[in-house]
Amino acid sequence: MNKEGSYRPNVAMIIMSSAYPQKKEVFIAQRNDLLNIWQFPQGGIDNGEEVQEALFRELEEEIGTRSVEIVAEFPEWISYDFPEKIAKKMKPYKGQTQRYFLLKLSEDAVINLETEHPEFISYKFVSVEDVLKNTAHFKKDVYETVLNYFKNEGYL
Repeated sequence: MNKEGSYRPNVAMIIMSSAYPQKKEVFIAQRNDLLNIWQFPQGGIDNGEEVQEALFRELEEEIGTRSVEIVAEFPEWISYDFPEKIAKKMKPYKGQTQRYFLLKLSEDAVINLETEHPEFISYKFVSVEDVLKNTAHFKKDVYETVLNYFKNEGYL
């Protein structure tokens, strides 16, 4: 099968602090390979892997914990194209198609960015309104769509 120009299946997480729903603080992490680029944790779905399996694997690989509760799921796949500079590294894919989950960190969750293959150098919790001020331009439309969906459903 020729995957040239196709989208890489991916899972993405909007992680709320353990104070959710009383406080609506969103986890974002700073990438270690792109200066001042913050994003939600996300990662590829392996062949034969279920979406929620990938979700928990990626959580552990990227932020060192599986201690979360699934609050909600965005109801469809949503895609974005990579900028040209990133697309060259990600061949044969031209972008990613993602399943988004809204998660709540457990009170006992310990975030550890020093994983086997670290992707992030720091993290912070920001207001829902501040997420888009901190994130990569090419992901903003997707982030805005997903955040608005969760707002309209009463989660944010």
